[in-house]
Amino acid sequence: MAGKDILSPERLEDALAVLSDWRYHQGALVTVYKAPTAAAALELIAAVGRLAEEQNHHPDLDWRYNRVFLLYTSHDAGGEVTARDVGAAEAVSEAAAAVHAVAEPARHPAAA
Repeated sequence: MAGKDILSPERLEDALAVLSDWRYHQGALVTVYKAPTAAAALELIAAVGRLAEEQNHHPDLDWRYNRVFLLYTSHDAGGEVTARDVGAAEAVSEAAAAVHAVAEPARHPAAA
């Protein structure tokens, strides 16, 4: 399955060039979204949940008031980033924009 193929460093670099909301850290794509309110953060979490079910690809997620911390990695690909992670991150970025959340990827503990 193509989604389980680990991205080469070049393909990962290309993906990160268009995933401005995300950073790469030790086999994962990570970010934090700051929503305007806690309710908007919950809307984002619900959207991430729907996407995860549709894609059958679930992120690590942590909610702290108006911030949503996310981490995507493909456990079935040895804990590395695959095209499936990139697609999921793109979809989450769109969902975050819809609730007016702002990306703060450097705030993710894994990116620090």
